[in-house]
Amino acid sequence: MPSEMTRNARILATVGVGLALFLAALDQTIVGTALPVIVTDLKGNDVYTWAFTSYLLTATVSGPLYGKLSDLFGRRLIFMTGTSIFLLGSLLCAISGEMWQFILFRGIQGLGAGALFPVSLAIIGDIFAPSERGKYQGFFGAMFGISSLIGPAIGGLLTDNVGWHWIFLVNLPLGLVVLVVIWRTLPTRIERGVERTIDYLGAAVFIAALVPILIGLTNKQFGEWSDPQVGGLIAVGLGLAAVFIWVESRATEPILPLHLFRIRAFTTSVFAMFFAAMGFFAAVVGMPRWYQVVQGSSATESGYQILPLLGGLIVSAILSGQIVARTGRYKALIFVALLFLALGLFLLTNLRTETDAPLVWLWMAITGIGIGPAFAVFTLAVQNNVPPVELGTATSGLTLFQQVGGTVGLAVTGTIFGSVLLDEVPTQMVAAGVPEPVVGGFLSHGSSTLNNLAGVGDLGQRILAGLGPEDRVQIEPFISGIVAGIHQAFSIATAAMFVVGIGAALIGALLVLVGLPGGRMGEGAEAAAPVAPAGELGGEVGA
Repeated sequence: MPSEMTRNARILATVGVGLALFLAALDQTIVGTALPVIVTDLKGNDVYTWAFTSYLLTATVSGPLYGKLSDLFGRRLIFMTGTSIFLLGSLLCAISGEMWQFILFRGIQGLGAGALFPVSLAIIGDIFAPSERGKYQGFFGAMFGISSLIGPAIGGLLTDNVGWHWIFLVNLPLGLVVLVVIWRTLPTRIERGVERTIDYLGAAVFIAALVPILIGLTNKQFGEWSDPQVGGLIAVGLGLAAVFIWVESRATEPILPLHLFRIRAFTTSVFAMFFAAMGFFAAVVGMPRWYQVVQGSSATESGYQILPLLGGLIVSAILSGQIVARTGRYKALIFVALLFLALGLFLLTNLRTETDAPLVWLWMAITGIGIGPAFAVFTLAVQNNVPPVELGTATSGLTLFQQVGGTVGLAVTGTIFGSVLLDEVPTQMVAAGVPEPVVGGFLSHGSSTLNNLAGVGDLGQRILAGLGPEDRVQIEPFISGIVAGIHQAFSIATAAMFVVGIGAALIGALLVLVGLPGGRMGEGAEAAAPVAPAGELGGEVGA
């Protein structure tokens, strides 16, 4: 039931929504390039990861809330609210004078971004018929890849020439354009015949459950699963998650309606997206780090060295949307795509220091081709099979599972990386020609910690600088072999990260094969919706 809009209004609204989505995605890649300079300037290296975590926490927690609010009060109001909060956070980040302020303001940015991702996709579900959505969802999925292409260049250029503050200030004029376009073109679809109630208790319990889980997973890089700040927080979060399910089962207007999980397409899509994200995020994080540590690339250079991965994502996301738009079918496409994801990650498990660059590019391209359709097709599958009045809620639920899947995947693969690296270092040093007594002496000096082995820059000079005069005399003749062994161990540890992704991608493919309906676009719940039931979408306000 697409909104009644002129063709020009649809195009302008799509451009406005796409620009907002692009801003939110671009912000992450720009900040990634500039962050070392930011934390040095603000003296915050000890809380480096929280610049990412605060953004992820608020975006993940708020996404389902925005989706529900957009179903109740209209997409335009909620989308403009989210965009305004995102711009306010950008301005505050630009004027941050201390690290705690920057972390707090990044959280405000994430609070706004939590609306942009799910509500953008729901808007496309509103203004286009099912047969047309594929081409636009594919372009939106490609926004993530495109932002990764130009983000490092923009971030490096602004940081090096005019200061890191400008990476946030450039959001303001573009964001104002988005607000004007959305206000003038997007109609407000409001559900009639229902009580406007918000599940505040459910929202509170949802936040209380998700925050400790995400913090616990974040803390895993510093501790063991048995630590109270890791396993303890996760256990608390899981307990509260059970309470959340109980609360939602009794809520009048639940944030994430449990009855959606009775829809096979929704349940299959959100869990398959969860597993696909687990595999893909390992590649997105692991490969740039490998290039920086092992190949000696800068942060900006490493961003462009993974272009085959991002290029495969962009091409496959766009093409998959076009294919679904033309054929109306999506099950076989996403099944084959997830098999490609598993194949690409399997090939990446062969990563070594001496692996030829073109071969690594090919492996990354296959991985990107495998993940691209997931960003477009799962959204189409969900929107084709849920009632029109719950498009926003269902789409935000899919986004939530994607973000949490990526977070869980990074926590698990980070643990694997650390353990494999420390286990492989002595073996690879010996294989590189370093005598075993020298290896033992090197490790006995406490030089086998992750901080010492996984840093960027000249590893050999950093190792020698941390040794006393006598130890330096013993170690220096073998420093090239030590560095070669560490780099090979780092490569093996990076390759081991992808093993989890292989299994996750195959589980996702199995879920699609068994659980995803094989119908065509336009044959799902939306097409079968009655013309004028109670709670029908009402007139368009502000067109």
